[in-house]
Order: sequence, then structure tokens, then C-alpha cells
Amino acid sequence: MANDPHRIETVDQLRALIGEPSPAVAVKVSAALDEFSRAFIQRSPFLLMSTASAGGHQDVSPKGDVPGFVAIEDDGTLLIPNRKGNQLVFGLQNIIENPQIGLVFLIPGTNETLRVNGGAEITRDPVLLDRLATRGKPAIVAIRVHVRECFFHCAKAFLRAQLWKPEAWGERYRVSLGAVMAKKFGGSEEIARQVDKLIEDDYRENL
Repeated sequence: MANDPHRIETVDQLRALIGEPSPAVAVKVSAALDEFSRAFIQRSPFLLMSTASAGGHQDVSPKGDVPGFVAIEDDGTLLIPNRKGNQLVFGLQNIIENPQIGLVFLIPGTNETLRVNGGAEITRDPVLLDRLATRGKPAIVAIRVHVRECFFHCAKAFLRAQLWKPEAWGERYRVSLGAVMAKKFGGSEEIARQVDKLIEDDYRENL
């Protein structure tokens, strides 16, 4: 809010509240992958990819496949396969306009995460796309990430959320995309059920 007297507007105000990072924390940020980050990426089946357009349109996109689906070209370069999805391609469009990218790698059951920041480009090199194939299908395109920063993030957020504790999850929350679409377009419950079935069939047959 523009008139919020509690709004923090400068880095100095923020640091006065949060404090400065300890030297031990600052030194953990690396300009390249090391044996520990490489091992994490090779075991990770899931990441979140953050991008922004030249005009500031932001997007965070999930990417997932078999563990190690992200290929490591060298200590400064990663390859992320892009597979068939909803075709909105917000993240890919953003990379074309603005190559800056942020990644968070996760491993189920592991409370620490790996964060990677850098620059990105999109390639359709058929050799690379075949290298990134899974379930007999090559990647549609690949995102090449040039690593600028790489560091592990501590476990506190996951511990607070009890993310990997099934007993803390509560009843499973089911999202009906059919109901969402029916609400937007004035469809019936039957239409919602039909859409949900089409989506479930797509999940089963078109990964």
C-alpha cells in the first residue's frame, strides 16, 4: 500500500531489521557447481524455474522427470529438457526476452534445497534433445543454463512446513481442473467431470 507507514523501502531499512549474513553463510555461494551440488542435481527429480520477461512479467514453472533428468554439461552449464505441456510457454518466452533465470532443485525427503541462478538460452540441437529423451521421446527443446551462483539452502522452511511428514499433510486436497474451467465458461458439473476424465487420460497416455 502506498501510504503504509510500515513499508520497507530501502536496503538499509531491511538490513537494520534482518541483519547481515555471517561470513560462513556468504562463503557458501559458489560461481560454479561442485561435487556436492552435482550429486544433488543427479538425484533430483523436480525443480522450480523462475523467469521474468523484459517487462517484468514473472513466472515460476515446475519441471520434473526421473531423478537426474537435468543434464550436467560441465561445472558451469546445465541442460533442462522441456517436454509436452500446456503450451503456454510463459517461461520459455521470458527467457527469449530476458535470459536471467533462477532454479530451486528438490529431492523428496531431503529438507535442504539447491539454488542455482544464472543466464539461460533455448536450443533445438537434435543431438542434445535425443540425449535428454525419456520414455522414448526426445525433449521438444532444451534450456541451457549458464551457472552464475550456486548454493544450498538450509532446511528451516521444510521443517516448519513439515513437508515430508505424511502425518502432517491432512486429507488429500484434490484440484478439479474441470470444475475450474466449467466455472469460467458456464459449464455444468457433467462437463467438469468430462474435462477431468480427459485430463486424467492425458496424464496417463502423454507424459
